[in-house]
Amino acid sequence: MTDQQLNDLFATCGAVQSAKVIRDKFTGRSKGFGFVEMPDDQEAEKAIASLNGYVLNNRPIEVSQARPREDRGNYSDSGHRR
Repeated sequence: MTDQQLNDLFATCGAVQSAKVIRDKFTGRSKGFGFVEMPDDQEAEKAIASLNGYVLNNRPIEVSQARPREDRGNYSDSGHRR
């Protein structure tokens, strides 16, 4: 899926500010998730209600509101505690 295809899918529910498919930085392949920003909260809720469980490429997608990452403690990128 491209960023534009993701945008087009969510645009069926309202205005899309941005849409980004997250890709592996080495292979360029999709990591299987993305982020969509919608400026109107009601349209965003409509997108969640309408598209959560939507079947795309023979697989249901999960649509939810993004939440900030939880604090993972004081670990470096390699996974070792600092």
